Order: sequence, then C-alpha cells, then structure tokens
Amino acid sequence: MSTPTDRNRLSAEASPYLRQHADNPVNWQPWDDRAFETAAEHDVPVFVSVGYAACHWCHVMEEESFSDPDVAETLNESFVPVKVDREERPDVDDVLMTVCQLVSGGGGWPLSAWCTPDGKPFYVGTYFPREPTRGRPGFQELCERIADSWSDTEQRAEMESRADQWMAAARDEVESVPDQPGEPPGTGILEEAASTAVRGYDEEHGGFGTSGPKFPQPRRIDLLLRAGAASERDHAERDAGEAEQDSVDAERTAAIRAATGTLDAMVAGGLYDHVGGGFHRYATDRTWTVPHFEKMLYDNAELPRVLLDAFQLTGTPRYGLVAQETFAFLDRELSHPDGGFFSTLDARSVPPESRRNATTDASDIGESVPEPVEGAFYTWTPKEIEAVLEAPAASLVCDRYGVTPAGNFERGTTVLTESASIGELASEHGLERGTVRERLREARVDLYEARERRPRPARDEKVLAGWNGRAISAFAAGARALDPRLADRATTALEFVRDRLWDPDARRLDRRWIDGDRKGPGYLDDYAFLARGAFDTYQVTGRPDHLGFAIELADRVVAEFYDETAGTVYSVPSDRGDGAAGPSDLSVRPQSLTDRSLPSSVGIAVELLVELDGFVGDRPYREVAETVLETHADRIRGRPLEHASLVLAADRVANGGIEIVFAGDERPDSWWEALSNRFLPGAVFAPRPATADATAEWCRAIGLEGVPPVWDGREAIDGEPTVYACRGFACSPPKTDVEAALDWL
Repeated sequence: MSTPTDRNRLSAEASPYLRQHADNPVNWQPWDDRAFETAAEHDVPVFVSVGYAACHWCHVMEEESFSDPDVAETLNESFVPVKVDREERPDVDDVLMTVCQLVSGGGGWPLSAWCTPDGKPFYVGTYFPREPTRGRPGFQELCERIADSWSDTEQRAEMESRADQWMAAARDEVESVPDQPGEPPGTGILEEAASTAVRGYDEEHGGFGTSGPKFPQPRRIDLLLRAGAASERDHAERDAGEAEQDSVDAERTAAIRAATGTLDAMVAGGLYDHVGGGFHRYATDRTWTVPHFEKMLYDNAELPRVLLDAFQLTGTPRYGLVAQETFAFLDRELSHPDGGFFSTLDARSVPPESRRNATTDASDIGESVPEPVEGAFYTWTPKEIEAVLEAPAASLVCDRYGVTPAGNFERGTTVLTESASIGELASEHGLERGTVRERLREARVDLYEARERRPRPARDEKVLAGWNGRAISAFAAGARALDPRLADRATTALEFVRDRLWDPDARRLDRRWIDGDRKGPGYLDDYAFLARGAFDTYQVTGRPDHLGFAIELADRVVAEFYDETAGTVYSVPSDRGDGAAGPSDLSVRPQSLTDRSLPSSVGIAVELLVELDGFVGDRPYREVAETVLETHADRIRGRPLEHASLVLAADRVANGGIEIVFAGDERPDSWWEALSNRFLPGAVFAPRPATADATAEWCRAIGLEGVPPVWDGREAIDGEPTVYACRGFACSPPKTDVEAALDWL
C-alpha cells in the first residue's frame, strides 16, 4: 500500500517541539494546507498530535509509540500524521481541546485527535500508552481500529456525522455570545468572587480544592488580595456599626489568609525551586510536594506579580525575596543575550553521574546514551548532598529540606521542600537563628554550583510575543515594588520583541521569533499582553515611546479582534492574512474568556482599554470595554473564579480605579521608596513632563491628537515635581509631597 506522505517534514520547522519529532519514523507533517490536501487526495483521516517541548507525557508517548517502527507504519499508511506546537498555534489547540473536554470531561497534553480530511475531529483523547494499560486502549490497536472503521462506508458516515456534531458543539462553546447583553457587573463583583474563592480554599494545605493536582492560579490570588485591600478601604470609609465592621474584618481576613496561605504553601513546597529560584508548572499532589518539573515563562511571570502584591500588602519580606529570586532565574536561565525571554525548560534531563552509576548495572551501560528522567536536575539524595557539603552543613540542609534515604519522589530521590522551620533547626542543632540562616544561604550557593555541573534540561528557545509581554509586566511591577533598576530589564525585553516581531509599516505583530525566524500572525494574547507590558514599562520609565507602542497595539486589538456586532473580542484576527487558513483555523474564532495557565486575553484587553482610555480622548476604548463586559455579564456573575481577569476589569470599570499623575522631569528617589511601601492594586501611574509645552511635544511624538485628559492641566507646581492622585472618579489637589498624595488615597 502506498503511503499518503512520503517523508517527515518537521526538519524544516523552527519550533523546538516539532524538531524533537523530526527524526521519528512517523511521516509527520506540520499543520498546513498541504497536509490536509494530501489527506483529501488520498481519502484518509488526519491524526493530529498537539503538545509542547517541555511536556513530560509528550516525551513518553514519543518514546513508546512515535519512535516505534510498527506504529509508524500504521500511521504512515492509514493517516496523514500532523504535529502541532500548541504554543505556536493556540487557536488549533483551543478548538481541539474544547472538543476533548466536551466529550471526555478532561484534557491535557499530549492531545490526540483523529480528524476528517477537512480537520474535524471524530475521536479525541490525550496520552495513549503503546499497549493497553489500566483501562486505556493501546495506541497501536486504536489506530488500526480507526483505520478499519474509516474504510467501512457505514461506519465512516457515523464518524463524519459525529465530527460535524462535535465541531458544532465546540463552535457554540468558544464562539457564541448571548442573544441579549446583561447589566455589567457592579461594585460588589470583586467581593463576590473573593467569597467564592475563600469557600474553595484548602485550609490545611493551601491552594484550592482538597485533592491534587494543584495549580498556582495567580489570578485567583490577585482577586483575593485586591478584595482584602478593598474591604479594608471600605471599612475605613464608612461609619458602620460594630457588627458590620466585624463582618468586614472577617471578610478581609479570610481573603488575605487564603491568598497568603496559598503563596506560603507554594513557596515552601516543591513547586518552588529552593536551589535556583523559579517555579515549576504545577503540583501533582494536594500538599504541593512533588511538582510537574517543567518551568514555563508564563508561570514565572505571573507569580512574581502576586508575590509583590502580597509583599506590599502584608509587609512580609519573604514574598519580595522570592519574587526577586524568580526574576534572577528568568534573567539567568530563560533570557536571550539581547533581552527577550525564552519559553520553557524541560521537565526531564539525564540523571547525575552518581545516580546513574548507583541505579544501572555497568554491563548495561555500554555505549548507549542515558535516557532523560523527569526531575533529575532538581532532585537530591543524602549522598549527593554530602558530596557537596561538609557534615554539619549537610545535616542541616537535609533536615531543612526533608532529604532522606527513602526520598519523596522516584528512585529514592527527594524534591526539596521546607520541612523544618528556622526555629526548629536552631533548637535541634544548637545554633542561633541567624547562624542557621547564614549556613543555609551558603549551602544553597554550593548546591547551586554543584547542580550546574549536572546535565541541564532542554530549553525551548521560542520567543513568544504574548508570553514576553507578561514577563515585561512582571519586571515593571518589580521596578515599582523592589528595585527601580528592574525597569531596565523590562525595557530591553520590550525593545527585543518590538524590533523582531512588530512590523510598523503593516502595523502587524507576529507571534513567534526563534533564531531569526519569525512566524505569525499574532493572536489576541500577543497584542493584549505585549500592549500591557509596554504600558506597564511606560509607567515605571516615563518613556513616551513605550506608551505610544501600547496605544498602537491597543488600536489593533480594536480593529482586528473586536466584533461590534457580537459585542466581544475574539482570539484570532478577523483576517489572518497569512495564507494558512484553509482548515488551519477550523473555521472557528475562539474567545479566551476564562483564566487558565495564562490570564484571559479578553480580560487583559478590556482592563487595558479602560486604563488607556484617559490617554486617548479620540478613541472608543472605554465603550468597547463596557460593551464586552455587558455581553459577558451573566458568565462573569455565574462563574466569577473562571473569569477572574474579567472580574478585575469589571471592578475597574465600576469603581474607577486609581490614577496617579507625576508631573516633573525627574522622579525623586524618595518617591520610589514611598511607592514601594504602598499596596495600590491596579493603580495607573501616568508620568508626564513638568510643562504644558513639553507635554504637547510628547503627544505629537506618539501621534496623539491634543493633550489627553489624564495629563491635561496637570503641570508641575512652581517647577517642583507634583503629584495628582485620583481614585473612584475623585481627585486630590496637586501635591508636591508624594506621601501626602498617597495618604489622600
């Protein structure tokens, strides 16, 4: 039998995930028109495998099935096999994952979908073992059954009918909008969402839910911190009776306890890398002990922001320290030399030499290359600790981080967790607390240097516009809360992405750059997240070009992604314009309304448009934002935790938010210090020059018609740096003392 495809085409692709499969005996094709035209020509189904470079179970399925010659023969003869990098094609992933979740009630990666030649799935699942295992069908047998069914006219008709029904259901799920808009959520939506989150809080172990796995869910933590602060503010503002004050205190305490309890559990557990900083993807258990070890740029961009909020709200130094260590990890391990951020570090690597020798018979090693093992780079045994540290320090470290001969992970290894407090260690080892801290600090440096000699996990060096936008925002937040110099790191990353992925003539943003190769077009998350990053960088640098870029991107969000008739913002542009449509977008325009691994791009876009509205008096930003909130009002109210970013946007619209205008050519160092000590959630900082003439020049430089409302009439008083503070649609008089302005807030 002739095969529909004659070779594996992935070697021509830039995606590290696709290139991982370029040497498979499977004749993989990229997701493009050619693949689907081949399937139609040969009248065979398309097998679509979706994953990403750092995905552990994607590697497992490759080793078990896609490297197997017999499996490859079946796929090559009976299907057109297609590989999709979900990070490059989130639209394809969204649609196929929606079908999987609707059909099976679950999802994940690798995502496996068998589709008609026009791209409609008729059988879906996630990981399939090579042979039948614990109720899971074997992948080889499943492919053979599907191929046989496709050859039967009657069964094929059923499969095609099923595909039509599933696609209709998926389209309704991801595209649909209500027939009638609702009343936009009001001033109480934030507290309602926080109350829902508190009810799901795990009092014993932190996080949400009483089972594993557990995910970080930073937007949920953001909700809780903001609601806790809002309750405190509202308490201070109203003359309430004693019972009402007690109720407000209880609500605030519960919200902040759930937020900080979750952060404490993540930071103390195995989700956090106690040697090198940064966070793993999620915890596989309820207690946050064993993580899924890949490190994603977006997790390490989202979590520092809520840590910084908790640091400013509670004054707990630990939160600021962990945020700083996470920034250091990003700068050290996920950074391009010229400033952009790479995407992921793999979950797996080759075990250290000592561990390989201890677990493998020398006669079995031969000349073979050791297989990568999940978590090998990050886990430890007591002997490995003792090989690095002298006896007193080794014992102290093992007690602190729970390293035992039995271990808490596979092969007797231990994921480091904070298993004993500083006080307990001081008592047990007969040391002063300060001495314990110093010795642990020195030991971490030694362990880090020793770990750097281990084989490292692979790195996916894609630079994604949207993910970089989130990291840029995080560094800008760090500049405000920790160290103004972090603004330089935000700036270099922003300029890197702008130079390589933004076409100023076409006013188009591409999604991905890797080693000079770019791929597009960009999706809503690319435009919205990068615009957010540019706007946040303007706020901490006072550079008008960053503000101008944010406005350019916001303009494209409205022009390319907003549908006035539907009253919503879609994830893909109205015209992809890249010649890759065909079945590539499955004729579906998804909406990113819920918060998942990344925030809802619709929620980020809506909040950004509201905040930028004061800078662009001639654009309908606020009208668009309010329309979208009205369209999805019932969804937001009905499931607020799933729509946390939209809840925050709705709260901004209803309550007016905080705006602080700095008029002056220099911002005194004392002002930075004053700002770092204040929790001002969602505050917009709007620096401008001291004089009206200089401000007008800024406006001309970035293409604004006239002076925008946020700056108009707000000059420096007598040449001194001046602050104008506004909250909830009311503004303070101009003040040359920043502390006085913040006290007014």
